[in-house]
Amino acid sequence: MPDQLLFAMEVTLNGLMAGVMYALVALGFVLIFKASGIFNYAQGVMALFAAMTLVGIQNGQVPFAHLINAIFGTNIHYFGWQVPALLAILLTVFVMIGFAWAVNRFVLRHLVNQEPIILFMATIGLAYFLEGTADLMWGAEIKKLDVGLPQGLNEAIDETTFNLFGYGFFIDNLDISAAIIATVLVSGLVIFSQYTKQGRALRAVADDHQAALSVGISLNFIWVLVWSIAGFVALVAGIMWGAKSGVQFSLSLIALKALPVLMLGGFTSIPGAIVGGLIIGMGEQLFEFLIGQPYLGGATQNWFAYVLALVFLVFRPQGLFGEKIIERV
Repeated sequence: MPDQLLFAMEVTLNGLMAGVMYALVALGFVLIFKASGIFNYAQGVMALFAAMTLVGIQNGQVPFAHLINAIFGTNIHYFGWQVPALLAILLTVFVMIGFAWAVNRFVLRHLVNQEPIILFMATIGLAYFLEGTADLMWGAEIKKLDVGLPQGLNEAIDETTFNLFGYGFFIDNLDISAAIIATVLVSGLVIFSQYTKQGRALRAVADDHQAALSVGISLNFIWVLVWSIAGFVALVAGIMWGAKSGVQFSLSLIALKALPVLMLGGFTSIPGAIVGGLIIGMGEQLFEFLIGQPYLGGATQNWFAYVLALVFLVFRPQGLFGEKIIERV
């Protein structure tokens, strides 16, 4: 088998793995949009905040240490203990649930039935507030995140493909873990959305706030629930991206790569977020391999996803799995 074809197969597999990482971020957008019609600009920052909180708890870091030291003239930074990864993740989940309650209590409940642009602007403000809070709580330096996930070359795949083709495939263990976790997450979310009372209530709230209220559905409960789930998804995405490239403030920018994923898959489809992520991840890697490097000088990953999303917006605005909206006048 020609080396170029084998390399293309490796690029495709790595693209699919990268697509899973994009899809994890897009899932948070879909969940909140389905429940409230809000495009949550803060989703990427939620992933950053969750990852920074996890690292801070793991390392026994004192929250707001820099602020406390500046005010009281102290010099404290750590409690002096290390928290096991599983317990740290559990504590971070509770922090994200508290964040969801605060968002509902201080923001969403005051904006019921407001125009979508007002809700969108509220999430922009929330994003910058959360980013500033994360900086004050945990500091701005790059942090290493280690929760015990395997990383590096998967030797079993490398040896198997070498024995079959005489050419080993480099597949990262972390990407494989992300794919497995994403599959479990999507399956659970689909079951929750389709077959539980809370999932049906979530869809009812998305259709009409007032109608949902009239049949006894609590907006407060649904919004806290869905923001909590989105916070958990943000934590999972933050763990995967943080373990891959370190926990730093550029982590919040992964939300920008989730936008083309949403445009392809549809803003209201959980499976669409996964399919869109796989298309973007595989497409940008193959385009770079086949066209970008040979003919365009490389670096096409920076813009390929957005051009593809633009094409979809022109010909299928609702995305592959999104609901087509028809307004009658």
